[in-house]
Amino acid sequence: MSIIIKQGDITQIDCDAIINPANSFGYMGGGVAGAIKRVGGKEIEKEAVSKAPIIVGKAIVTTAGSLPCKYVIHAPTMKRPAMITSVKNIQRATYAALKLAENLGCRCISIPGMGTGVGNISPEKAALALTKILKEFEDIFETIIIIDKNKELIDTFNKYF
Repeated sequence: MSIIIKQGDITQIDCDAIINPANSFGYMGGGVAGAIKRVGGKEIEKEAVSKAPIIVGKAIVTTAGSLPCKYVIHAPTMKRPAMITSVKNIQRATYAALKLAENLGCRCISIPGMGTGVGNISPEKAALALTKILKEFEDIFETIIIIDKNKELIDTFNKYF
């Protein structure tokens, strides 16, 4: 499995699926979710909300609207919008998202800094959580793109991969 780490915009990545660090209600107001909705279209949020509630540790798939990927995988890292989250929730959400991507037959996945925005998880803790989960999927995917606009986060991920 090839891991690419880059600073940039997840909504511009041509891949099979992007992961949205969601909330259990499916609302897409701010952060990565808000960007996905702004670029991909409101139909993404409408579909996610129709499949809610989504418990932390589960994931759902929606259309990608006008995004260059095939799917958006919504994996709640928190129950309500803008909640502080935990490393355990980040691990559960990431695992659920990657398991769903595997079941969809995805080969290339883009992942943002799960929980590092309003979830208040440090880049260091997010990187450690992701390394642990990715090891379980190293024979499944061809490419994982870790992408975020935050330079500090990308610099931290570069230390681990």
